[in-house]
Amino acid sequence: MFKPYSEIGQLEPKAIWQFFDQICAIPHPSKHEDALAQFIVEWATSQGLDVRRDPTGNVFIKKNATAGMENKKAVVLQAHIDMVPQKNDDTDHDFTCDPIKPYIDGEWVTAKGTTLGADNGIGMASCLAVLAADDIPHGPLEVLLTIDEEAGMTGAFGLEQGWLSGDILLNTDSEQEGEIYMGCAGGVDASIKLSVERQPLANMSVFEIALKGLKGGHSGVDIHTGRANANKLLARFLQHHVTDINWHLIAIKGGSLRNAIPREAYAQIALPSSELAHFESQLKAFETLLKEELKSIETNLCLSIKEHSSHLAPMNNSSQSKLLALINACPNGVVRMSDDIEGVVETSLNVGVIESTDECVEILCLVRSLIDSGREDVTGSLHSLASLTGADITLSGAYPGWKPDPDSQILHIFRDVYEDIYGRKPDIMVIHAGLECGLFKKPYPHMDMISFGPTIKFPHSPDEKVKIDTVGLYWQQMKAILANIPSK
Repeated sequence: MFKPYSEIGQLEPKAIWQFFDQICAIPHPSKHEDALAQFIVEWATSQGLDVRRDPTGNVFIKKNATAGMENKKAVVLQAHIDMVPQKNDDTDHDFTCDPIKPYIDGEWVTAKGTTLGADNGIGMASCLAVLAADDIPHGPLEVLLTIDEEAGMTGAFGLEQGWLSGDILLNTDSEQEGEIYMGCAGGVDASIKLSVERQPLANMSVFEIALKGLKGGHSGVDIHTGRANANKLLARFLQHHVTDINWHLIAIKGGSLRNAIPREAYAQIALPSSELAHFESQLKAFETLLKEELKSIETNLCLSIKEHSSHLAPMNNSSQSKLLALINACPNGVVRMSDDIEGVVETSLNVGVIESTDECVEILCLVRSLIDSGREDVTGSLHSLASLTGADITLSGAYPGWKPDPDSQILHIFRDVYEDIYGRKPDIMVIHAGLECGLFKKPYPHMDMISFGPTIKFPHSPDEKVKIDTVGLYWQQMKAILANIPSK
């Protein structure tokens, strides 16, 4: 069907892997999806399918029912086009123009030094594979591919009434085979900006502290795993573990996405060269402490210091004190577990990105919660911290959760189909992550929805990988549920 790009195109089921192979070859990080969207539009047009894009940039494709299935309820297959751009520090890769380099690693497919984009590329490939097939029974079919899900859910926010006519939506953005998702957390972005004042200091050298080697991961599905947050650890060292040394903070930065647990953080400091050896000893002691604390989770943690240069003067004592207090006091990780759903996080916060400029330091956080009151509780704490330190806080991009519907017809159909195939029931779950289903409910309140997918580990990090055999299981489930959609 396509010219092979990598070895993964030979995996089974080829119907999915060949499409995913092509997806990997076309750069598509969040906010840079147009080349891939246009590729899909051109392919759909060549297949004689009805394809269009809305003003937001979402892609819609329609396919008529197969013979004898015309009276079935219409189904929307849904995925998002963009991927999270994360890479290892030693990997030279520009996500806007360089293709992903997937390869087979035993039972898994992963990528060389970058995120793979199986989130949500495998789901997108499966939608296209259904459109391409002539041997899969199905009723009236629509495919919805949204843009910019990972960086702001722009496509889902922009979805309007009238573009879809389906009764049932199958979201393909879940990441554990054997689980069906019937609900998800909502969220809101928080930007905290603290103005800083600077002072020139004589007889000081500039050094950079680097904290690297953390695992990172998805700030929703991985938030309960105990993975360390590089921003929080570095601020902890500067606030509580540097003693008896005359040092001054110039800048601090870490993380690159508000929805990814930060793997790396950096601080530029001014320090008399005569104090360097003493500072290094305290940094080494803190590294030893962290390796003991986190030995079962963060096995590659590394702290280092080297000479650096900066055009900025150090912060004065008041600004430095307020900033480190703000970062240290900021909640991070699991705030509360759900009382209603065992083992599911109710509310969390991720201190995702810290950036420094000449005049201020900005902290970007993502708050998630299954309930509005949980989200409001955490944002209230952030407002209090901002007030105490004289910082400004802005909340934006709030999106609703997807309220579970235990009476969902498609949920029960999927459960029964799954049990017929495998002889066991799937786990019915609510996910602590932001699926687009909650936003789809606004223009299409009566649409019946579930989410499912293959097993994808460590999304939003360069360790991302998808288990090969679960892609085949997921494909089997997709075909079976399309064959069992009820009549109108």
